[in-house]
Amino acid sequence: MNTKDVIVLTGAGQLGMAIVRRIAYGNKIIVADWKIENAEAISKTLVEAGFDVIPFKVDISSRESILTLIRVAQKEGEVSMLVNAAGLSPSQSTKEHILQVDLYGTSVLLEEFGKVIKKGGTGVTISSQSGYRMPALTADEDRLLATTPTEELLQLKMLQSENIRDTLHAYQIAKRCNGKRVMAEAVKWGERGARINSISPGIIVTPLALDEFNGSRGDFYKNMFAKSPAGRPGIADEVANVAELLMSEKGAFITGSDFLIDGGATASYFYGSLQPERN
Repeated sequence: MNTKDVIVLTGAGQLGMAIVRRIAYGNKIIVADWKIENAEAISKTLVEAGFDVIPFKVDISSRESILTLIRVAQKEGEVSMLVNAAGLSPSQSTKEHILQVDLYGTSVLLEEFGKVIKKGGTGVTISSQSGYRMPALTADEDRLLATTPTEELLQLKMLQSENIRDTLHAYQIAKRCNGKRVMAEAVKWGERGARINSISPGIIVTPLALDEFNGSRGDFYKNMFAKSPAGRPGIADEVANVAELLMSEKGAFITGSDFLIDGGATASYFYGSLQPERN
């Protein structure tokens, strides 16, 4: 009889892999990505390091695709952990698609996994420092992002195309929404004795980030980390350090929270040399 717990990773990249390497040994891992070749590549690396892994194709902007992923996971055992590292960056797609994946998709993931997570289970979703860059929303806007039924989220007036300036704005409001949904879902996850948190990384060295550093916006990114207190980008294992805390018993009193890991770039954006008026 299979007694392994199941850890589900959505978003097959360096960040998600760094996290599951910390938390998943001895358990079954499902690595899911919208590109099956990405899932297979990360799975191969993990298998070669001794982990028990299944690659799977998922589209997190589709509830049915997420429910299929959950059914596959439950055939392997009880779902004890969710690591969501899936998402689109501002340079990867349209503002509508970013909202569908990063805002709606993440919200559906948190909702559906919150219905099946085992007692004592934990989840972490990767948000972004971008959620901190927007001006504050009103209390009503925050509540709408936190509590609107998922199938009605994309109908909110504030999320209509005419109210979203560009892909960066779409990304920022999606990440702001992620933090609010985590707070609201933490209440529901708590009813099952489970916890959910989010992490908002700054610039982290990954293959995608390296492409950005060498692309048309490269100088923008290099300036950002050069003028942050840390003076450098982060690495995936530094994010995994925090995820490991949040998903272990040492983090048992932490739920509904977001953790900003950006080397102080946001601090510099508001109070240092990255302030927009200085640039």
